Amino acid sequence: MIALLLLSALLWDETAAWGFKDGVLHNSIWLERAAGVYHREARSGKYRLTYAEAKAVCEYEGGHLATYQQLEAARKIGFHVCAAGWMAKGRVGYPIVKAGANCGFGKTGIVDYGIRLNRSERWDAYCYNPNGKECGGVFTDSKHVFKSPGYPNEYENEQICYWHIRVKYGQRIQLQFLEFDVEDDTACMADFLEIYDSYDDINGFVGRFCGDELPDDIISTGNVMTLKFLTDASVTAGGFQIRYTTLDPARPGDGKNTTSPGKTNFLAGKFGIM
Repeated sequence: MIALLLLSALLWDETAAWGFKDGVLHNSIWLERAAGVYHREARSGKYRLTYAEAKAVCEYEGGHLATYQQLEAARKIGFHVCAAGWMAKGRVGYPIVKAGANCGFGKTGIVDYGIRLNRSERWDAYCYNPNGKECGGVFTDSKHVFKSPGYPNEYENEQICYWHIRVKYGQRIQLQFLEFDVEDDTACMADFLEIYDSYDDINGFVGRFCGDELPDDIISTGNVMTLKFLTDASVTAGGFQIRYTTLDPARPGDGKNTTSPGKTNFLAGKFGIM
C-alpha cells in the first residue's frame, strides 16, 4: 500500500509538470522527442520528393520518416512549418501552431492529407532523429548557441539543417555571429545560411549568407525565427557559431531588424531588410 502511494505521488508530480507556459509546452521528455523532428526538402527545391526519396533523405541522416504522433508532439511545443511533407506509412501533412489565411486553412493542428495511394506524388519530408539534434531542432530557451554540424571541424557535404526558435510572446530574438566560415560564392548558391523572421522558411526572408566575414547582429520583429543551412556536394569550410539571446518587449519605434551585408556575400529577399 505504501509503495502504491509513493508511485501515485511520483506520477502526480510528473503530471503536474506538464502544461503550457507562454504558448510552449514544458516537459523535458517531449522537448527531447520533438527536437528530433525536422523538415526536409530536396536540394532542387520544395515538393520534389517521392515517398521513396523522402525515406532515403531521412535514413541517410540516420533517422526515419516521422510518425503522425511524433510530428504532433513537435507541433505542441511550437514546431510550425507551412509545407506539406511525407510522414511514416505514406502519410502527408504539415504542422500548424498559429492559423493563417494562407496556411492551415485557418486551423491549427496537423493538416492531414491522409495516406497517399500514389507514392510517386512529390512533397517534402518530415524526419525523426533524436540523435541528430546537432543539425537542427526546436529551441525555446532564452539563449542558445548554434553550431554547424561537426564544429569546430568542417561541416560535411549535402546537409540541410533547420533551427526553429520560439521565445515568450512579446520578446524578440537577437542573433550574434561568433564565428562564420561558409564556402565563398558570389551568389551564395553553393553552401549558405538563410535567416527568416518567422517560424518557417516561407515568410519573412531576411537574407542569405556565405563567405568568411562576420555578418552584423540580426534582431527579429517578433518572438520566432528560423535558421536554414544548406550545403552542396562539393567543398566544405570551417562552419559557424551563432548565439541567440532574448530581448525585452520592444519600445515604440524600435522594432526593426538591424543587419548589413558588410563584406560577407549577402542576398536580400523580396521583403528586403526588415
